[in-house]
Formats: sequence, C-alpha cells, structure tokens
Amino acid sequence: DLSSLRNGIIAGSPVSEEEYDAIRREIPGLLLHASYGQTETAPCVSISDVGDSATERATTAGRVLRHCEVRILAPDGASLQTGEDGEICVRGYNVMQGYYHLPEETAKTIDADGWLHTGDLATMDSEGYVTVRGRSKNMLLTSSGQNIYPEEIESKFNNMPYVSESLVLLQKDKLVALIYPDFDDAFAHGLSQTDIERMMETNRIELNQQLPSYCQITKIKIHFEEFEKTAKKSIKRFMYQEA
Repeated sequence: DLSSLRNGIIAGSPVSEEEYDAIRREIPGLLLHASYGQTETAPCVSISDVGDSATERATTAGRVLRHCEVRILAPDGASLQTGEDGEICVRGYNVMQGYYHLPEETAKTIDADGWLHTGDLATMDSEGYVTVRGRSKNMLLTSSGQNIYPEEIESKFNNMPYVSESLVLLQKDKLVALIYPDFDDAFAHGLSQTDIERMMETNRIELNQQLPSYCQITKIKIHFEEFEKTAKKSIKRFMYQEA
C-alpha cells in the first residue's frame, strides 16, 4: 500500500512523461522531486520544486541549487545560450577536490578554473531548470549533422508493452533498436514468439509517431537475453555496436 507516500525523489536517470503519468495514477497526490547530480558533486546539483511535477517541468531535473554554479558548454569550451545542448559543468563547494591518488584523472575532470566536466549533456532554461539529454559519449551523430540522444528514445521504448530493455544504435546511418522483451510477461499472457515480434514492430510504429523524422527507428532486432551492465547498472553499449 503506497497511499501513505507524500513525497518522492527521482534520481539516476530522466523520467519520461509516460512514467510520470503511471506514477500519478498509482499514487494520486504524490509530489515528485526530480534531481540531477553525481558522486563527484556530493551529489545534488539541481532538484525540482514542490508542484513542478504537475507542470510541463515534470520531466526536467529541476532548478540549479543556490550553492552551485552551472554552465552548459559547447565542445570547444564556449558557453552556450539558453536552450542549447551542451555539457553540464559544475562549480561550487560541493564539488570534490579530486579522485584519490589519481591526479591525471582529476585533471581531465576538473579544469584550471574549478569547473567539473560531468560528461552529461543537457539544456538549461532562463530560470535555471536543467533538462538532461544523455551522456556525451552516447550521443549519436547522423550524416546530416543531427544529434540524437538514444537514452531519450530508450526511455520511451522501455515503457511500451512487453519491453524489458532497449538499446538504440546507429548502423549505416539508420537507427536500429535492440529490444530485450519481457518474455515472462508476454508468455504469461499467451503470446508466442511470433506474437512478441509482431508486438515489437507495433511498438516501433507507435513510437515513431512520437518522434521527429530525423530520429525514426527503422528496424527492430530482438535480443534474447538481458544486456550486459556496468557496476552502475548502465548497459555496456560498446558490446552491441555490431549486433
């Protein structure tokens, strides 16, 4: 019984509108606080205000905290304008002094002016609300110059029927989705292997209706086992580039 819950904090990854809607239906009246941070920032950099979860800001990571400075930087180190995608860089007393006995790694992460380069991509609006797009190393760049953030697409895929996990890849300049179906749930509802493949194709078509033309999924590939993960439970993307 979750009816006694009044507040919840979301961290670790962005939450989609579909996930918010599901939570609201399950626990009416629950106030959610979305946040962003890293271990290196002790850990919180931004968090949403009470009431934001009922607005269009629900899927942001909240507003930058007063003790933090945040800049959104282009690859060349230039500060970007409001609403432009770039790397989140953080400075403040909450930022670590460095990695223990790893001066070279520290120098790669914290620049001479004290800015910690997070490796995360985001936009920030005029009121300091941060919208995380994904990891810079995961961003996909098409031949037409479009930046695609696979985590955003995967988040939507993972909330579709009978999808356990997904991984979006760029292969021959086309977006392909590897899908690990929730076989247990599908089989429990009487679906056969052929039915599952048909359902994943239906999911692809429905998802493409929600996506801009430049990030349409052209093909689904069924993956028959859970994806390999890092210690932080992130999918080891490098293992599946040629899948």
